[in-house]
This record gives sequence, C-alpha cells and structure tokens, in this order.
Amino acid sequence: MKRRTVPAFQSRRRSMNNYKQELIRSVRKKLETWLYQESIRQNELVQFLHSISQTAAVIGLDRACDMAQSLMSQMNENDEKEWTKESIQELLNPLISIFYYEEYPELNEVIEQKEGLYDKKLILLIDDDSSFIMFLKDVLGEIGWVVMAAADSDRALHSYYDLRPDCVMIATHIQDNNGLDVLVALKEGMRQQFVPTIIITRDPSKETRVKSYRLGADDYIPVPCEMDEFIVRVNRQLERKQAIDDVMLLDELTRVYNRKYLQPSFERMVSQFKRRKVVFSMALIDLDCFKQVNEKHGHMAGDHVLVNFARMVKNTLRQSDIIIRYGSDEFLLLLPGAQAKDAKQVLDRIRLSFSQEKFADVRPDQTFQCTFSAGVHEIQEDELDLKRNIEIVGQALYEAKQEGRNMVKIVPVNNIIYHQKHIHVGIVDDDPIIRTMLTDIIRKSKLTDDIILDIQTFKDGMEFFESNWYGESAEPYLIILDGMMPRMDGIEVLQKLRELSFQERFTIMMLTSRKSDQDISRALLLGADDYMTKPFKPLELETRIGHLIKRMK
Repeated sequence: MKRRTVPAFQSRRRSMNNYKQELIRSVRKKLETWLYQESIRQNELVQFLHSISQTAAVIGLDRACDMAQSLMSQMNENDEKEWTKESIQELLNPLISIFYYEEYPELNEVIEQKEGLYDKKLILLIDDDSSFIMFLKDVLGEIGWVVMAAADSDRALHSYYDLRPDCVMIATHIQDNNGLDVLVALKEGMRQQFVPTIIITRDPSKETRVKSYRLGADDYIPVPCEMDEFIVRVNRQLERKQAIDDVMLLDELTRVYNRKYLQPSFERMVSQFKRRKVVFSMALIDLDCFKQVNEKHGHMAGDHVLVNFARMVKNTLRQSDIIIRYGSDEFLLLLPGAQAKDAKQVLDRIRLSFSQEKFADVRPDQTFQCTFSAGVHEIQEDELDLKRNIEIVGQALYEAKQEGRNMVKIVPVNNIIYHQKHIHVGIVDDDPIIRTMLTDIIRKSKLTDDIILDIQTFKDGMEFFESNWYGESAEPYLIILDGMMPRMDGIEVLQKLRELSFQERFTIMMLTSRKSDQDISRALLLGADDYMTKPFKPLELETRIGHLIKRMK
C-alpha cells in the first residue's frame, strides 16, 4: 500500500498555524506575568512589541504586526516611564483582541456599529432542558433576539420582573413545578401590561392545549416542530406586543409616550432612587405662543411643529431618558442619572437648535420659527409624589414664561450629595487574554456609563475565594465565571456562592467552552443567571451583560 503524502501547501499551512499558536501562547504567558507585577518598564514593553511585530510579519499575522508597530510608535524605548498593569491592559487591548480572533478564526468579524444594541427583543425561556435552551439561543440569536433562560419557577418569576421581557416561553414540565402554574403566577403579575406568553410542550393533548388557553396563554406550540413555523409564530406575538404598545402607550401624532406611561415610569425611577440613590430630574416643556401658531399658520403647520420638536428631543436624549406628550403643546421629560444643572444644559442645547428651525408657512415661500420654555426640577428624597413634583416643575415653567419665554428655569433646591450606583464585577478565568478583553468590554460599554465599577480579575476559583473580595460589600456583584479552571472549577465556585447566606447579591454568568448539555443544565439549576459559550462575540456579550445589569438590585 502506498503511503499517503500530504501536499506541500497543506504542510506549510499547518506549520504556519503552529507558529501562530506558539506566538499566541507567548503573548498569553507574558501578559500573565505582567498582570501580577505592580509596574512594567517602558523598554520591556517596546522590546515585547518589537518581537511581536517581527514574528507576526514572518508568519502572516499582518494585522497584529501593524498594530504592534502602531503601539511602538507611541513610545520611546529610552524613556524610563513605568507602566501600571491597568495602563498596560488598556494599551494592549487592541492587540489582544486581534490574537483572540486569530485563535478562533471561525468567528465573524467583530461588529463595530452598535445600532440596535438596546433594541433587541428579549425572550425569557422557562425550561430546564439544556439542549433545547442551547438550540433556541443559537437559532433565535441569529435573528437578533436575545434569549435568557431560567431553569426553575422561582428564578423565572424573579427574572420576569427584573428583565421585563418582550415575550415569555414556558415549558409545561419543569423540574420543580408545572409550567401552567408558572403561567398563572405570571399573568397575575402582568396586570395591565401585555407580555405574550407561549406554552411549549411535548404533550399534544387537547386537554393541555385548552387548559393553556383558558389560563391565558397567547399561543401553544407542541415540540418538536418545524423551526420556520416556530419563528413565525413567535415573531407574530412580538409584533402583537409592539402594536399594542404603540396603541396604548404612544401618542398617535408625535410617536412619543403618552400620559399612560408617566405613572409607571416615575414609580420605576423612584424605586431606583430609593434603592440605589440614582438621582433623576423632571422637566416640563411648553411651546411658546403655540395657539397663535395654529391660528396664524394652520393646524397642519402646528402638527408639523409638534412632530419635528418631538423628533429633535428624542434624537438628543439618551436611550434611558423618557419623553411624554403631557398636553396639546406640553411635553414632560424624565431624565435618570441627571442632576438639575445637567438637565438644563441638555434643554438649553435643544432650545437653541429648535429656535433656529424654520417651518413652512401656508403662504408660498414663507417660513416661521418657534421657541419653547421649560422648567427643571431635581427630584428630592423628601418629596416623591408624582402630582406634587409636576406642580413644582410647573412653577418653574411659569416663571420662565413670566420672565420672557424662550428660557429654561431650575427649581432652586438644597445641595444634596447623591451616590451613583456601584457594581462590583469579578472576572474569574485562567486565560489572561479573556480577562483583559472582558475588563475592557465592560469598562467601555455604554451600558455602564452611569455606574461606578469595581472590576477585579482572578486566575482561578481558589484565588477568588482566598481574596474575600466577594464579601467586602453589601452592594451588588456581577460574577463572570469560566467553566473550566485549575484548582477550583467554575461550577464549584457557583455552588459555593449560592450556598452563602448573602447569595442574592450575586448575579452570575458562566463562560464555557464545553458543549456538554449536562454542564450547562447543572449551571442553570445551581443558580447561574446566564451562560455563554466560547468563543463569544463582544457585542453579544455586552448585550447579555446589559440585561443582567438591569436586573441587579
């Protein structure tokens, strides 16, 4: 029998891949060493980058070579500067990201544009079948939906209230409860809010189907079923929710929220204020002399002014800010995380832009301009009644009108020091590249803009517990655990955390390279709040962490 030979080009490609992996191991080893030093001399850093650029050029890692040279150009080898481990991480993160994707070449290119990051539909799946959970997360994730799983009924109910999902899927048989009992509990808590619920079952009987509908299920899907049909039926429920939300909560003309949305939004911000001391401000806006606009230029022109004003405000505000059409020409804003002076700056910026906007008159070639006045009030701890706060901010608006219009007035209040929300983030992973990337993703995320972060990294579970860092504060902790680590496995860390008397402080995400259904199922049953498999996409990771942060008390 002839000996099978390997074509020369395949042999060369394998050799190059081996060289790439060796370089990545070298980078990982150096990074591991540096992250445990207090400082690193600049000449060491320059030599390291020089070595990478030369090796990367030879073995075909052109992006890594270019990045290393770019970083070197920012420094002088003879400079005696000392770099801290934090500054090293920040400097090297672009290079580390390149090596991460070289190690996992099957990943798609990282998405830089983040449009839609906050608008993805969130589906809560209540099921303890890890195979089905993994399958749905993958399939629905490709569509752009985010699936968060809960494996037991108690955690499912908490997740519903914390996550505020767009749709809930419930398996009829869960380890500790009947899925229909969970459905009843959810329906009792939904009140006037519409969130579609879908029963997923392997029981095709008419009795179960009828009972599901009688208890309030919006759809009933026997599995297995064709996936294209499954997706269409879920999407139909999401579209129903969107349509109902639009009708019930949005003003028909301006497409901003109507007054029905004010009370629950204000109560939610008051709750955050009480629990986390997250300051927020209220603003009341009134278009100046708007009655004259309608009389002089016509109601169609007046409607055009309202629509353009609402659009301008929405485009200026942050995602978390809320604009409500409060009256015919009045708008009320709720601005979480903003003190009165910050809110005034934003409104003054909008006011100047709006006053320069030209609107078409009914007469040909004629235009007119509009202005607005506003009052701003920073909500105080001793007055949390909605009606009273509207009266207070209304007084400031009245003063702005009396003093000549086209201005923003602040309600004078005592100077009170508020504390921003604190979250402690623990990253427990034996790979320094992963630790560095996760730190950078979380620190730079828009989702953590108004949060004070304490990020700590640990190379294994034993180091994490020996530090006692996890027990030093009563504030919330987000713990990101690698599934496989030396000395103490991620599952062991999860189990020990959930056995603590103060375990409710911890929101836990598992990162795993394992494909074993049993490992993921066990993690969810032990109390993991979410999981991701490596290699992960930073945008997806950031989105999922954002949903977890929302639920943290």
